[in-house]
Amino acid sequence: MSEPIIRFMHNHILVKEDSKLVEFTGTRYPDLCCVLMNVLNIYKCRLHASLSQLHSLYFRLSSHRLCCNQEYCQYWCLSSFHKLCNMTEVKSLASAAIDRESANLRKISLDIWEHPELCFEERHAHDVLTDFLESKGFLVERHYKLDTAFRATISSKELQQDAPNIGVMCEYDALPGIGHACGHNLIAILGLSVALGVKEALDTGNINGKLTVLGCPAEEGGGGKIDLINAGAYKDLSIAMMAHPSQFNLPTPVYVAMSPVKVKYQGKASHASSFPWDGLNALDAAVLCYQNVSCMRQQFKPTWRVHGVITNGGDKPNIIPASAELLYYARAPSSYELQDIQKRLRGCFDGAATATGCTVTYNFDPKTYDSLMSNRSLAALYVKNGDSLGIEFEHDQHKILKQGGSTDMGNVSRVLPSIHPKYSLNTSVSLHTTEFRDIARTESAHETTLLHAKALSMTAIDVFSDPSLVLKMKEEFKQQLKSETE
Repeated sequence: MSEPIIRFMHNHILVKEDSKLVEFTGTRYPDLCCVLMNVLNIYKCRLHASLSQLHSLYFRLSSHRLCCNQEYCQYWCLSSFHKLCNMTEVKSLASAAIDRESANLRKISLDIWEHPELCFEERHAHDVLTDFLESKGFLVERHYKLDTAFRATISSKELQQDAPNIGVMCEYDALPGIGHACGHNLIAILGLSVALGVKEALDTGNINGKLTVLGCPAEEGGGGKIDLINAGAYKDLSIAMMAHPSQFNLPTPVYVAMSPVKVKYQGKASHASSFPWDGLNALDAAVLCYQNVSCMRQQFKPTWRVHGVITNGGDKPNIIPASAELLYYARAPSSYELQDIQKRLRGCFDGAATATGCTVTYNFDPKTYDSLMSNRSLAALYVKNGDSLGIEFEHDQHKILKQGGSTDMGNVSRVLPSIHPKYSLNTSVSLHTTEFRDIARTESAHETTLLHAKALSMTAIDVFSDPSLVLKMKEEFKQQLKSETE
C-alpha cells in the first residue's frame, strides 16, 4: 500500500489512497484535531493499513499547523492512536482465540447436526454447549428460565458498574423431518465463537464489560426467546446480537411479523357409506377453509403471506371425520398489518363452518413473532468489522427486501438494541430444505461461520472500548420504536 496523499484545507482534511478519497470536516480550527482520529480509524478499517503505516500517518497528521492548540492536539491524537493500536491488537487476539478452537467447535457443530432435536426438546445440545462453556471458564447456569435454555457469563476482573453487558444468542433446535435445515448447528457454534473471542479480549484488561451467552431453545415456531423475555432474561443486557446462515450477507435483513393459528372443526362421525346423512364432515370444513384462504390470497398485499397444512383429516375413509385440524402461519411486515390478516382469516374459518354445519374453534398463538428492528448503529459497527475481514455485503435492494422469514429475535429487538445479520454460505439453496441441511455440515460452512463470529466479536470489542456507543444505540432504539407507533 502506498502512502496516502493528505491535504490540510481551511477546515477539513482530504485523504486520498489510490482511487479512494475520504474527506473529514471540522467546524473551526480548534475542533479540527477532533477529526484526526477519524482519519486514522477510516484509514485502518476501510483501507486496511498496517500499524506501521498508521504510525507514519499519525505523525503526519499530528504535526499539522491548523489547530490553535498544537500541544493538546498532539497529546490527544497520540493517546487516541495508542487506543486504536491496542484495540487492533485486541481484535487480533480475539480472532486468534476463535481459530485455536476451530477443531473443537467443528466437533460440536457436527454433534448437534447429527442429533437433531425439536423445539423445547434440545437436551443433548443444551448439555454439549454448556459443558464446553464451563470448560472454558464461563459461569454457566443450566436450564436457565426454561428446561433447555442456559446462560453463561464472563466479565472483566474489575467490572465497572456502568460497563456494557452484551448478549450473544445461541440457537440449536431442528426442524421436523429434515433436521438442521436452518443451520442452527452453525448458529450454536457462532455464539460459542463470539464468546471465546470476547473472553480473550476481556482478559487483556484493555476493555471493560460483561458478555452473556444466552442459549435460546425453540426458535422454530416455539418462541423460546419470547418466553425468556417474559421471564426477565434480557433485562440486564445492554445490546443483543446473533447471526444466521443464509444465501446472502445482509447486515440488516428483513424479518417479518408472524402469528401461528390453530383451527379445529368439530363435526359428527357416521358410516360414510351406510348413513352419510347422519354425519357432519369436519374434513370438508377443513378443505373449504383451505380453499377460502387460498382464494383470499389474490387480494393480499405483495408483502403478506399465509401458509398452512391440514394436521388432522380423519382416521379411515369409511368414517366421516368428526374432527379436523389445520395449522397456519400468517406473516406481514408489521404487527399492525398482521391484525388485518387475522381479521380476514376469521371470516375464512367461520365461513367454512357455516357451509358444512360444523363448529369451529381457532386460537391465534399469543407468542406472535415481531418483525426485526435492526439497530443501525450496531449494524454499522458490524459492517465496519466485516469489511476489515474481507466480507462483501449485499447491497442489491431487490435481494434484501425479498427476504421474508420470521424469528423471535424480532421480539428481542423491541426490548433492547439488537442485530440479527444473515451471512452467506455461498449457495443459492433455500433454507428449510434437505440440500441446505447438508450444506450446514460442510467445512466451508464452518469456516464461514467462524469468519462472521470474528466480525461479531470485534463489534462487541468496539462497544466495550467505547461505552458511549451504547447510549447512542439506545437513543436510536427509542426513536425507532417511536416512529413505528406514529
